[in-house]
Formats: sequence, C-alpha cells, structure tokens
Amino acid sequence: MCTYNGARYLREQLESIAAQGRLPDELVVCDDRSSDSTREIIKEFAASSPFAVRLHDNERNLGSTKNFERAIGLCEGELIALSDQDDVWSPSKLRRIEERFAREPSAGLVFTDAEVVDVELRPLGYRLWESVGFDRAHRKLVREGRALDVLLPGWTVTGATLAFRSRFKNLVLDIPEDLALIHDGWIALLIASVADVSFIEEPLVKYRQHARQQIGARERKTERVTGAAARLDSVREAIGRPTSYTGMIEIGSRARSRLAERREAYNCDEALARLDARLKHLRARASLPEGKLSRARCVLRELLSRRYHLYSNGVYSAVKDLLA
Repeated sequence: MCTYNGARYLREQLESIAAQGRLPDELVVCDDRSSDSTREIIKEFAASSPFAVRLHDNERNLGSTKNFERAIGLCEGELIALSDQDDVWSPSKLRRIEERFAREPSAGLVFTDAEVVDVELRPLGYRLWESVGFDRAHRKLVREGRALDVLLPGWTVTGATLAFRSRFKNLVLDIPEDLALIHDGWIALLIASVADVSFIEEPLVKYRQHARQQIGARERKTERVTGAAARLDSVREAIGRPTSYTGMIEIGSRARSRLAERREAYNCDEALARLDARLKHLRARASLPEGKLSRARCVLRELLSRRYHLYSNGVYSAVKDLLA
C-alpha cells in the first residue's frame, strides 16, 4: 500500500484488509511524506493487526509511481497485491486471487473488476471495466493468450485490483515515469509479455471516487468516470487512431528494451519475437503513405503477413486503413 495524506478514508481500507477471509502475510506501507494523521493511523492499526505491518517513511516525496516501486521492492511474499489508500476490498478478495493463482500456475498476474462508488461507498451505477472498455471481446483476447493486444493500446488493468507473482519483481522494476502509462499499466504489460494473465469478473474492490485523491491516481480515476458512452468511444478511437500509434510504439519499445535486458532471467526470446512483430505492424500502420496505390500495397503486405489478424481487427482494420 502507498499512502499520501490519506487519513480521511484510510481506516476503512485497513479494516477491509483486516477482514479478509485469507489474511495477508504482511502489509507493506510506504508513506510519501504525509502531513496529516496518515502515519499515526497506520501505527495504531499495526499495534493490533493480526498480521505484520511494516511502515516505511520516504525521505522525500517520490510521487505515486516511484512510491509503488519502492513498496513493491520491499515486499517479501510470493504474491504481491497492490492497494490504494482509499478503496475498500471485498472480504473474499485475497482468497479468490490466491485460489486463481493456485489453479493457473502459468498465470503471472491476476486482476479483478471493481464497483465504482462515491465518497460514502454508494454505487455510481457502473463498474471499472466498463469505464476502461474491457468488454467481452477484450476478455476473449486475454483468454486466448493475446493480453498484449489489449494492454498495449492503453489502460486496462488497475493497480487496486491486481496481484502478481513476486518472481517478476526484477522484471518490472524500476518503473519508468516518462511514459503515458503509470505503474499498473507497466507491470501488466511486462508480465503479460512473459506469462499468462488471468482475470476475475466479479467486482472485488469498491473503487472510491473523491476530490482529494493522490496525484496520479486522481488523474486516472477522473478519466474513468466521465460517462460510459464517451469512455468506450475514446478507448475504441485510441486503438485505431493514427496519432495513438506513436505512444503505443514508445511504450512497446521501452517494454522490449526491458525484456532484452532481462532475457536470460525470464527466458524472453519468444516474448521479444512477439513484441517485435507487434511493433512492426504498429510502425507499418503509423507510416502508411498518402498515395492510394502505395497505401494499398502496404496494407496488402500486412494482410498477407496476417499481422492485421494477429495484432489488429483483421480485415476491418485493413479496410479502415485503406479508406483513411
């Protein structure tokens, strides 16, 4: 758990962790120089907690991404579940996630849906997956082992809902701050490159919306609550819009560099080959020529290579590129 001036809602989250049917073996908390009573609340909770609570005070304000990076690095368990300071977990969350990992040994990461709620934990009428466009078609892709095709275009996995095997710590750390992707997106993308991704469709988190959220988390949460239709349209447009390719190529290239650095430790050769093919397709779509004949040749080449079918929406994407 990462904290920063979270006193108002922190007790509810801590209580929900203490109420888990499967208690955590440890709770690692990194506080990012809070000026309210956050640290005192954690110490009070630790005094009577049925599990170990380790509070670490940052020497300086690190920001959300680097604070999570530090907290992850300090974890000692085999499974690491990330926690925001202002949500509330379902009592079955950790048990369900642990059972999923046990049932699917090839899964490196598990994430769940969440119920979006207001400051008083009243449901706002939609779930988190709806707000990020993780619909039935995208879930099918993940089940088919194509999680990268879902994760590379944008945010899908939310940190408050995810857990991953600690053996991937050295793959995901350190976490870059200069990408259009924060810690949860980076973690999911890297692990999906070398392991299976699994998801639980039930909402096992109450994902709270309020005006005083931590920098970074607030930006993400605000984006996700601006109207279901607009959110879904924006996600779909981002996947197919030429201006989005630059960001996807940058993110994919940085992920590739990390995989290359860790290739021996994580047997990344196959992952590198898959990511290279995806990047080749993205670069081809990003640089289609203006001339109709030249454009048609490029589109046909991508079709014959089957990269449109593997990494886009098949003939639909090809026709879209031809008519653009």
